Amino acid sequence: MSAKWRTFARMNAKELYHLYRRQGAITTDSRQCPEGSIFIALKGDNFDGNKFARQALEKGCSYAVVSDPALAGDDRMIVVGDTLQALKDLAREHRRQFDIPVIAITGTNGKTTTKELVRAVLAEKFNVLATEGNFNNDVGVPKTLLRLRPEHEVAIIEMGASHPGDIKTLAETAEPTCGIITNVGRAHLQGFGSFEGVVKTKGELYDYLRSREDGLVFVDADNDYLVDMITDEQWVTPYSSDPEKQYSCISGEEIVAAPADGGEPALPYLKFRWRKPLMELEETGESQKWHKVQTQLVGSYNLKNLLAAVAVGVNFGVERKAICHALENYRPTNNRSQFVVTEHNRLVVDAYNANPTSMQAALENFLRLPDPQSGQQGDTAGKMVILGAMRELGADSEAEHQQLADRLAQSGLEQVWLVGQEFEGISCAFRLFPDVEAVKAELRKNRPEGRLILIKGSNSTRLYELPELL
Repeated sequence: MSAKWRTFARMNAKELYHLYRRQGAITTDSRQCPEGSIFIALKGDNFDGNKFARQALEKGCSYAVVSDPALAGDDRMIVVGDTLQALKDLAREHRRQFDIPVIAITGTNGKTTTKELVRAVLAEKFNVLATEGNFNNDVGVPKTLLRLRPEHEVAIIEMGASHPGDIKTLAETAEPTCGIITNVGRAHLQGFGSFEGVVKTKGELYDYLRSREDGLVFVDADNDYLVDMITDEQWVTPYSSDPEKQYSCISGEEIVAAPADGGEPALPYLKFRWRKPLMELEETGESQKWHKVQTQLVGSYNLKNLLAAVAVGVNFGVERKAICHALENYRPTNNRSQFVVTEHNRLVVDAYNANPTSMQAALENFLRLPDPQSGQQGDTAGKMVILGAMRELGADSEAEHQQLADRLAQSGLEQVWLVGQEFEGISCAFRLFPDVEAVKAELRKNRPEGRLILIKGSNSTRLYELPELL
């Protein structure tokens, strides 16, 4: 064992960070090894990065952070007890080099959309770093933080969770100055154990911000679960869609579209209006007029995500016209709240994620949309739904899928396709498909025509493959 290895074995976060600053890049993928970078050999239930450490060095990495003592013979190997913790420590040390606002966003539903909306609004004024895609776990968050550069003025960090303590760990890594919990719902129950476990885990973000003198919470004032987590000593910016709260909150409301000329149903994009708290407007003498925004998002449930972005923008001094411009020009991607018009049908595609809370919201919103045949709200003759299974619900899975089927039975919808083995044990009269391949085979034989179709399911059900066949 060389003296150099013994030094590396005792390397603390600051020492590892100095090495990172000298090398300039890290990688966790032995297939992608930039010259001079540091390879961090992560280890999981089904993989072991230690096995690829030598390969990473051969491909161009200057050092490898590993947890297998058997690799200690090479001076380029930095042996630590836990490589994932080393990655987190490295990211936290890098984050501490930047005295900028760091906004953490979590929640059962809507956190990625809210992150993208907040990014769009703040980008009107600032150079923004934000989580790419859904890199929101204990690997993705450190990697995002390590992308911080001197030119960045604000960072937006999405945080996901599937077990108690996850948000606490991510907050301690990212050290956010501001935070948003979009909502709390029934998701990942297999990992959380109960809805109460979901609430407690999401609330760990508020707990962390409470420990900071500069910690600021943007809170949905209409959500009792979130409001109850707030303490009197916390800095809070509230937003609301409740007219009774417009005096003290940034407030907004949906603008319901009428059918377009010629009897065609209006496009199902959400239109809303917002304004600052009336209390603030009275104090400053500003106009109390509303600011209207025509979005490219589908779903009334997105109103709260939009209001969260408004609240952040107002807090950071983004001009009102710039806020509206950002929200009007944001176009959803990645199968989230997208409206797609094909040659044959009109599709509402929300096939990235599904849990009981988001499924109910999507279904209720879909039922309110004008029917493509009659143009009337509430009619269902021209509508169809293709819904995928909701995953990671543990012991509650059968009951939750049965509850969804019962609601569908009351909806008046005649064309209902349910996809996934989780539906096999429930009682219903709808068409059941074991997987997306069976659905695709049916669509190739009998494609619906002239319908408004909701497509929603967990990402693993792969319903995002269906639009090209519809």
